[in-house]
Amino acid sequence: MTERPTSFADLWSQVGPRFLPFADAATTELPLARLLRLSLFQVSVGMALVLLNATLNRVMIVELGLSAGLVSAMIALPLLFAPARVLIGHKSDNHRSVLGWRRVPFIWLGTMLQWAGLGLMPFALLVMTGDGQAPAIVGEAGAALSFLLVGAGLHTTQTTGLALATDVAPEHSRPRVVALLYVMLLLGMVASSLTLGALLADFSHLRLIQVISGTAVVTLLLNVIALWQQEPRQRGFTKKAMAEADNRVSFRDAWGALVANPRAGRLLLSVGLGSAAFSMQDILLEPYGGEVLGLSVGATTVLTALWATGTLAGFTLAARGLARGADACRLAAIGALAGLLAFPAVILSEPFNSPLLFRAGTVLIGFGGGLFAVGTLTAAMALSDPRQGRSGIALGAWGAVQATATGLAIALGGVLRDALIWVGQTGALGPPFAQPSASYLSVYALELVLVFATLAAIGPLVSHAPASDQSTDRKFGLAEFPG
Repeated sequence: MTERPTSFADLWSQVGPRFLPFADAATTELPLARLLRLSLFQVSVGMALVLLNATLNRVMIVELGLSAGLVSAMIALPLLFAPARVLIGHKSDNHRSVLGWRRVPFIWLGTMLQWAGLGLMPFALLVMTGDGQAPAIVGEAGAALSFLLVGAGLHTTQTTGLALATDVAPEHSRPRVVALLYVMLLLGMVASSLTLGALLADFSHLRLIQVISGTAVVTLLLNVIALWQQEPRQRGFTKKAMAEADNRVSFRDAWGALVANPRAGRLLLSVGLGSAAFSMQDILLEPYGGEVLGLSVGATTVLTALWATGTLAGFTLAARGLARGADACRLAAIGALAGLLAFPAVILSEPFNSPLLFRAGTVLIGFGGGLFAVGTLTAAMALSDPRQGRSGIALGAWGAVQATATGLAIALGGVLRDALIWVGQTGALGPPFAQPSASYLSVYALELVLVFATLAAIGPLVSHAPASDQSTDRKFGLAEFPG
């Protein structure tokens, strides 16, 4: 006779894993509670990205009255550290501390850099406005340093955190762990944007200091909780033992081993092209909706939610496909194919004057970008054997290319839009380019070209091997979303 549950806890424990979100990403080696705690480093990274690229972007231009050119330069500074993700990943692969950790010291270093940058930032910004006791140039130097510190910190934390997740997750669950981590990044960005927006609704200089300083404290707490007891300590790493048994590989040799893989170069090229294709319009969608389609501020604000919904759908499909043994590069290619529908929908929304078509294109951009990101990151994880502790350099290479391509594409999109508007006003390109929509549509058309280039680059990497029978027999339940 089956024993009846005597409490809510007993009843909950009998609920099948297929009804629990993220359950299939958890394993005996990496329980669900530990996995969700580890994912908090992605929340702190998402919070920093929102603060730099969204909240401070508006505050510095509108409330503080700084020039848009200066603000753009400040926001671009963290990109200077994006290429260093390869070296950071390699160093974390080979680091041997006396305490027996490899990844934890780098996550802690990244946390301290973020904390220091956020602590300095609000005071430097106020000095830049001329309200401080020092010349404005001192504030500009301080703000530049703070943005650099935050950028270095978030790149270090994310690269090493992903490598740590690869280390502690069993091989069969790594794709689902990747999907969960990127869902947490997205949720962190959404929650942070809402929270920071609400806190700064009644803007004042004191409130700005409080909010950014509070963000520094929350970042520190989240990352400490995330890394606590995550990485097993390797005993016996005394200074003498480290000197006698040093088997560390040089960066040159590690990079040579990575690029010797014939798939590595083509995959990284695909990552760069695809990331640029899906991000060039990031700062143009809302202005396009307002200036060209005549949407209200509230209607264009909803675009972020639509993009996030599409991205979550992409993560969900990636998690489901990877759990069933689908080829990661094939999923990334499907994400790129979604771009072939997304950008024409956005382009055609102008001649048809259709906000609905525009919103559908926005959802598809999020869907394709999310599917492409998880697919290519999973493929990058397969470039090196984590059992040999060499996953950091592969993940660092993916992150370096992805972050650099994204930042440059966003900057290029804004520059092209402004340049085409200026040229159009001169009449040099004829009457069609005198319309405001022409500059936006040209950027979207360029993104469409980049999508075709991405498909050409990633096509040879797609495997035609069928998924295993065991994996295809699995059903898709709530547990498949989105871990």
